[in-house]
Amino acid sequence: MTTQKSRRRTDRRTRLTVWIALSANLVIAAAKAVGGLVAASPALLSEAAHSVADTLNEVFLLAALRRSRRPADRRHPFGYGKERWFWSLLAAVVIFVMGGCFSFFQGYQALAGQYGEPTSAYVAGLAVLGVALLADGSSLLRALYQRRARRADGLDPALRTVIAEDSAGVIGVLIAMAGMSLHLATGEVEWEAAASFGIGLLLVYVAFRLGRDAREQLIGEAVDPVLARRIRELLAAQPEIHNVAALLTMRLGMDSALVAARVDLVPGLDSEEVEIVCERIKRAVRRNWPEADQVFLDITEAPVDDEE
Repeated sequence: MTTQKSRRRTDRRTRLTVWIALSANLVIAAAKAVGGLVAASPALLSEAAHSVADTLNEVFLLAALRRSRRPADRRHPFGYGKERWFWSLLAAVVIFVMGGCFSFFQGYQALAGQYGEPTSAYVAGLAVLGVALLADGSSLLRALYQRRARRADGLDPALRTVIAEDSAGVIGVLIAMAGMSLHLATGEVEWEAAASFGIGLLLVYVAFRLGRDAREQLIGEAVDPVLARRIRELLAAQPEIHNVAALLTMRLGMDSALVAARVDLVPGLDSEEVEIVCERIKRAVRRNWPEADQVFLDITEAPVDDEE
């Protein structure tokens, strides 16, 4: 119960972090889009697409936070914890398609001569990027503070996605500012084309990292090796267990993990004693690691010869 209350408090903090990022990205996306159209700047339009993708991703993350807390039911006996990684995967796809691909397209159009000479509107565009830098930086600092305050939340895909988006936002804005400034100073549009390609590569990299992490969890990643080793040590230390033949684990959600162990018991225990021992061991695992809430033991009796 204490762990569930702690997780709910953490979810509220994460939800607030996502809302802050959503609000910032929504305003920034509109400002970048207007500034990019007025200034006819491919780099600024690439950043606008980046912010639009981030805004949609925050909506996905809010859905993940809500849906992943649903209780287990008959069709989903282990709960809905993996919903977080599913929505994180969708966020990675959006970053790749709306952000990365559009940025590459803007870079291509710039090289193809679709944009003319820089105008005085570029100064306003640079001011918009300056405001965006402050907003993304503030959101990033809050997300990093939350992760530092609770290191266990480092696995939270919602928080990790916000950190990845805001980090990419800060870097992307700096790239766009550099491209626009050089275009304004030299009159060479290739600088902005390079900036657009750079933003595209950055977003593709972020999408790949987020997608890879989500994939690992969706296909069933084991718990932390240190935790698995400690569970094995606890099992091996029980006087009734002769040998831990196998230990399998899988993370089911942010605060849920499956532990399945095949153990050999010492000879001479009757069925009632075996049942009592199993329940005591399961309680010991859950008491020490509340996130290991699904514990299964496959019991066999050690051969008498092994005791000799």
